[in-house]
Amino acid sequence: MIRLLSTDFDGTLVDHFATPPVTPELFELFGRLQHAGVRWAVNTGRDLAFALDGLREFHFPVEPDYILTNEREIFHRDPAGQWRDYGDWNRRCVLAHDRLFQTEAPYLEEFLRYVRTETEAELIYENERPVGLCAKDDGEMDRVVARLRSTRKPGSQFNFQRNTVFLRFCHSDYSKGAALGELCRLTRVTPAETFAAGDHHNDLSMLDGRFARWPAAPGNAIDEVKAVVEKAGGYVARARCSEGVVEALRYFMEVRRLGPEGAAAKVG
Repeated sequence: MIRLLSTDFDGTLVDHFATPPVTPELFELFGRLQHAGVRWAVNTGRDLAFALDGLREFHFPVEPDYILTNEREIFHRDPAGQWRDYGDWNRRCVLAHDRLFQTEAPYLEEFLRYVRTETEAELIYENERPVGLCAKDDGEMDRVVARLRSTRKPGSQFNFQRNTVFLRFCHSDYSKGAALGELCRLTRVTPAETFAAGDHHNDLSMLDGRFARWPAAPGNAIDEVKAVVEKAGGYVARARCSEGVVEALRYFMEVRRLGPEGAAAKVG
């Protein structure tokens, strides 16, 4: 039975080019699932404040139980309703990235020189630390990714997360998938009880079957995501974004019979 939902936000739940951006069927289904005891985690590249802004902007009447931010951090609501670190994962994540940027400083400086002199990408800084970049277009991002992959030292823990024309530098041990795995450990939910949905490169680590046995991709997902989901035995929807997530959940609940009692009734 599915007990935990892990969903990307932009491009998976929210279609920025549709009216409405989120189908009301998703709100109804998520509400019924939460009422039946299923927990929901937004697993996003947004930071916490930006994720909360998104939930308000798109008028979500249901609230997630967890928010996994920046493709690596974990937050939950305390009894007072405030969002707090969940366990010591976030502290360990910060320490690991501090060490990474120290040990990889020579390589990072060399790579930044390449970005400044041979691309039109814009570097992104946080607290004076280079944390990623925004490429001019998909073609330039392809070249940047190829450069990273070809110049990293074997065994290096320096990695990256890509989402459209944005790229974030990161430690190889921290990703959406790794954060989902830690959330499962903290909540005592197994991968066999976990559903995950995403649409882009930075979602791949939570869709390959290691951390969520029931992965899904909406119809607008990139080909690489669809291929990974299919290989993991998941579901590739025909519909876009939130309608595709509803389609996938209906399949797992009604065809595979993985939904909690009473929550699998058809919407609409």
